[in-house]
Amino acid sequence: MTLATTTRVLGQLRHDHRSVALILVVPALLLTAVYFLYENESLPPGVPRTFDRVGLMMLAIFPFVVMFLVTSITMLRERTSGTLERLLTTPIHKADLLFGYALAFSIMAALQSLVATAVAYWIFNLDIQGSPGLVVLIAVINAVLGVALGLLCSAFARTEFQAVQFMPVVVVPQILLCGLFVARQDMNQVLDSISGVLPLTFSVDALKEIAGNAEATSALWQDALVMGLTVVGVLVLASLTLRRQTR
Repeated sequence: MTLATTTRVLGQLRHDHRSVALILVVPALLLTAVYFLYENESLPPGVPRTFDRVGLMMLAIFPFVVMFLVTSITMLRERTSGTLERLLTTPIHKADLLFGYALAFSIMAALQSLVATAVAYWIFNLDIQGSPGLVVLIAVINAVLGVALGLLCSAFARTEFQAVQFMPVVVVPQILLCGLFVARQDMNQVLDSISGVLPLTFSVDALKEIAGNAEATSALWQDALVMGLTVVGVLVLASLTLRRQTR
């Protein structure tokens, strides 16, 4: 049932050229914009480029945001069009449906991460200590996290506009508190405590481990494990809150 759902969703995406462009092209374009923001900065010899730090984090943040939007709106359309209602009259279980969606969008997330990472390394010469493969791994997990949160939030939205409104509630606080703009040790105690339980924080910490170490560290695998468990937990929660249709 899960694989059948995955095949159906991928088939729908294949004919939705705008969604495919949003998933595969937009993160690379946004990364290009970030590169040119810092293109003319003057740095002393031996000082790392700002793009090497910020661009690396964007490889995880952009897929997270894009997949959240695409998934939440797509699942909402399934409800409002009656497709979900018809599917749930068959022997398919809610968990099969959601994990099928997650698998389909995970495949797209992997392609998205490969494209964005290739642009960062081959065009903009991203220079970090760690392996590009590890960067892709964290980016994919982060994109799947966006998928899971998008599936969960879609259950509480009645319109596409309401689905987008979850961005300031679910996505923006994680971006602000993940340690990208201000180091966590420089935050006040309350914000630092909140940051410590947000999944995007573990993603940024994992990328920092990759940036500073040539080999994978135990801290990196711990952060990746926490992110993976969060994805599974959110998908299970989404299966419990999934409604057949929006009335």
